[in-house]
Amino acid sequence: MNCYSQDDANRHHIGLKLLMLLAIAAALLGGCNTAPTRDPEFAAVPPAAIPVAPQGNGAIYQAGFSRSWFENVRARRVGDILLVNLVEDTEAKHTNKGKVKKQNSLAIANPELFGIPVGGKYNFAQALESETDFKGEADNTQNNEFTGSVSVMVTEVLSNGYLRVRGEKRVGMTGGNEYIRVSGIVRPEDIDVENSVDSTRIADASLVYVGDGQTEMATTMGWLAKFFISAFMPF
Repeated sequence: MNCYSQDDANRHHIGLKLLMLLAIAAALLGGCNTAPTRDPEFAAVPPAAIPVAPQGNGAIYQAGFSRSWFENVRARRVGDILLVNLVEDTEAKHTNKGKVKKQNSLAIANPELFGIPVGGKYNFAQALESETDFKGEADNTQNNEFTGSVSVMVTEVLSNGYLRVRGEKRVGMTGGNEYIRVSGIVRPEDIDVENSVDSTRIADASLVYVGDGQTEMATTMGWLAKFFISAFMPF
């Protein structure tokens, strides 16, 4: 007896159509270039509120409203902008060599009883030798170069006068989006006359260059490939 009715067949056919439409829609959405998204951790910080000037004190100078005309304008307050020059160039090389060799030799003479060999014409003498030889060699070389510039904002002025900064640059391209994120602590003495500082002078520096979209997906290893190179793979 066949329990598979015509209504069930129609519903199954409709379900397959919906599944195919969802797959096509997902592929089309994945191919679209979306606008770069902002990371809340690197959002811009508004400057500190300017205090209200006192009224009727008769003075020309008002505290909190000063601006020097005879010095270089450098970042020193919350909300100020600072240019970070990315000049990262690192090179690392590691060489490791190892060699292990072990030899064992064991000999058992034919037992004798009162000078007469035990076993008569049979010789029970035994000899055992073993040798283990292992040699390993590894060589690893890595070069990293990160150049460019990105503007950051002062998010906090520490008690010792150091500036905590962070910033993000988002670039939307055809194949995806690129993000450059910089954060760390800067000494005011390291800021030059052009209100810029090299990334090598940033303490607790965090330099991140990531992307999303088609280009990033094409260079990402799939979950099945990750399984075959993971520690769970016994072979």
